[in-house]
Amino acid sequence: MFPGVEQLRDIHGIQGVPWWPPGPGWWLLTAAVLALAVLIWRFRAKLRVTLPPVPFLTVGSWRWDAARRLRDLRRRADTQDSKQTAGELSELLRRIAMARLGRDACAGLTGQDWLAWLQGNDPKGFDWSRQGRALLEVPYAPPADSKRSQELLMLIDAAYGWVELEERRKPDV
Repeated sequence: MFPGVEQLRDIHGIQGVPWWPPGPGWWLLTAAVLALAVLIWRFRAKLRVTLPPVPFLTVGSWRWDAARRLRDLRRRADTQDSKQTAGELSELLRRIAMARLGRDACAGLTGQDWLAWLQGNDPKGFDWSRQGRALLEVPYAPPADSKRSQELLMLIDAAYGWVELEERRKPDV
């Protein structure tokens, strides 16, 4: 054959690009993301947002959520069925109570015991035992009674005052 043919080698394909170490752009991007995370963590208290309509309620806290839901329930109370309003208010009061004092304090209470517990733990001293009877009676009462819807509006206001007063006394950190 031809001289020097035995010294020739076959053509090899291109080797894959290794994933490590990353290029300088990836190192810079990683450093920028870490620096941003440290800055956010360091100044997180200054980044908290408070909205003016509800003073002292911090966005993201259970108090903020409870106040928002109570305002929404109050807005809808005139147009929806009293039974539905009473059910939603009862559920919301139970959630607020468990958020304030824990599940063990109030989760198993029903009927008059629940109203007595609400009265004993209400910071504004609302008379839940007498005026809160609508929570127990409306779900089993005949359809829509305008007097009952006014009672429910009063109870929503009392619950809203409970959340707002509690927020002023013990703000979330």
